[in-house]
Amino acid sequence: MPSPHPWPRKHCSNEYHLYTLAHPTTIANRQTKQVSLLNASKVPVTKELVFRGQDYYYRSAFTSLGESLKAAVYILFQNKEDSGMGMPLPKGIVRVYKRDSKGNAQFVGEDRIGHTPRNEQIRLKLGEAFDVTATKKQINYKKVNYGHPYNYAAESTYRIKLKNAKDQPTTVKVQEPIPGDWEMIRESFPHTKIASGLAEWEMKIPADG
Repeated sequence: MPSPHPWPRKHCSNEYHLYTLAHPTTIANRQTKQVSLLNASKVPVTKELVFRGQDYYYRSAFTSLGESLKAAVYILFQNKEDSGMGMPLPKGIVRVYKRDSKGNAQFVGEDRIGHTPRNEQIRLKLGEAFDVTATKKQINYKKVNYGHPYNYAAESTYRIKLKNAKDQPTTVKVQEPIPGDWEMIRESFPHTKIASGLAEWEMKIPADG
């Protein structure tokens, strides 16, 4: 018998995307099979070498923040038709290959992406650079009190030494997440405030320099 006070009902629909294989495939009984869904070659990419710090560096005193730090290697590309892509990409692992001097494809790294629609930028972390390193040290740290026991600011000084062992110049990005309301008092090279809590330096390092 119908209830005199039925529960409210809502119709729910889920967004989805259907991926279709380019060619038919067969699967035998109890067989596990890997099938290539899509492939792209000669995709124009931009490479980035990035040293990224931690925000807790600015909350206390440290003797050393790292010897022989290695730059993280990223590549960026656009998921557009004029870049050889322009297709919805499923969530999963993207593997990147580069041809060597003999024309053979060599595996250079992989990263995981989420479901990515067309015309979006994709950024993959492929690992760490072998011959671009850095050392980082905190030179000074002090708290500056404003007359109240719980109202203070911290001033800290850091030295970052970048080294390029390549036989050609390279460009790296040094990114520092800085918490709170901050101000750069002095610096050897000008920074860019790319977000409220992130300062970035783009540095060109000479060959073997």
